[in-house]
Amino acid sequence: MLGRIVEIAEDQRHLSAERGFMLVTNLQHTILGRIPLDDIAAVIVQAHGASYSNNLLVALAQRGAPLVLCAANHNVVGMLISVDGNFQQAKRFDAQIAATQPRMKRLWAELVKAKLQQQASALEAVGAPSVPLSALVTKVRSGDPDNVEAQGARRYWGLLFGDTFRRNSDGDGLNALLNYGYTVLRAATARAVVAAGLHPTLGLHHSNAGNAMRLVDDLMEPFRPLVDLKVWHLQRQGQCEVTPDTKRALVRTLYDDMQTSLGATPVMVCLQRLAVSLVQVFLGERDKLDLPLPGLPLDLAADLT
Repeated sequence: MLGRIVEIAEDQRHLSAERGFMLVTNLQHTILGRIPLDDIAAVIVQAHGASYSNNLLVALAQRGAPLVLCAANHNVVGMLISVDGNFQQAKRFDAQIAATQPRMKRLWAELVKAKLQQQASALEAVGAPSVPLSALVTKVRSGDPDNVEAQGARRYWGLLFGDTFRRNSDGDGLNALLNYGYTVLRAATARAVVAAGLHPTLGLHHSNAGNAMRLVDDLMEPFRPLVDLKVWHLQRQGQCEVTPDTKRALVRTLYDDMQTSLGATPVMVCLQRLAVSLVQVFLGERDKLDLPLPGLPLDLAADLT
């Protein structure tokens, strides 16, 4: 069963656990919401004055559901995740640590190629030239030493949103929508990484010393264009700001179906399969990552037609 992404956006809310449920109450102790803990995939908090019971934090960690803390720009600034997400975790940590540089570089090249292919699919969907992105796929070498990923980004944003658009994580409007979409995607990816028994800090490519989610940021790259395309679709509908409606639309991205070798599969499940396949590569049980096929989520494709 796919879990629910729960957002706390109203100020002065208290979150607690009681008899298998997460309770949301106000300062007057009035119950505003009750969500089964087993149904929660992640909790995203953007409100001022929010408080939490320790029992709730323990219950979320036991279920591998991250608690995500956001800044005013809707970017993640903190995340509480489980330290014991899989019964074979120690073995998998060891395999992750022992992975050779050539293997990690090859895996990063796989992710970059998949991202470029998805970016090309997004451009094709909105009627923009896709060749500038698809032509870069064959240029990606192991480890992407030529930084083809960045070359693609420079071409991609202008083709998708127009020449005047600049990606700025501190910006508002479309940039804020992208931030929120990426926050939701990052939470789901973190959950998949921990559940697979991997350590989120031990990345394949991202190397920022202050980033505790380097592997998460690596694995979510091929899925970013899905958020970009949803933001483009919202813009076309005249929705260019972060609102309750646009937040719900971006969260739904995780439940859209993508085409895979096994048929239509929700994005959240694709993330889980990708994380598990990475474990299998580290253990020598397979050679390549389990990535969705290039193309739009089926639900979003229907919206664009």
